[in-house]
Amino acid sequence: MLKPLRQGLPPLDPAAVSDAASCALPARYEAVREARRFTRATLEQWDAGDRFDDICLVVSELVTNALRHAVPAGQGGADERNPCVRLHLMRWSERLVCAVRDPSHETPVPRDSDDFSAESGRGLFLVDSFADSWGWHPLAGTLDGKVVWALFRLRPAG
Repeated sequence: MLKPLRQGLPPLDPAAVSDAASCALPARYEAVREARRFTRATLEQWDAGDRFDDICLVVSELVTNALRHAVPAGQGGADERNPCVRLHLMRWSERLVCAVRDPSHETPVPRDSDDFSAESGRGLFLVDSFADSWGWHPLAGTLDGKVVWALFRLRPAG
């Protein structure tokens, strides 16, 4: 498995973003379903083509990891100004980025396991398998925590 890129997103021109959407997610596991629903609705509007299922799977894994490993125990629902977890979707003409922000400073680390029957521990392996690249970076300024992102190449329209 490739090591995630810590330095942040690959170079993409922010001025060339054709579409962007985000949603705050509460610190409860039902948020994974909410994230999938939000992603599906957004991708249907954007016509993500043959990457639709891959993107939805990766969003599920990134949000699950954020909730399981990055949200402090006992932290209640999301505050609108400072949600526990936030999902961002950004689309360029031939690329789409899913980014999940969480309050932890811990590095996302894939687990080493040869137990393919285990019910958990394979999330980042799935992200690595279905996304074209992925990585993470710490937040700066008034935002606390990190962003874990996955990039997908899209077929050109038409």
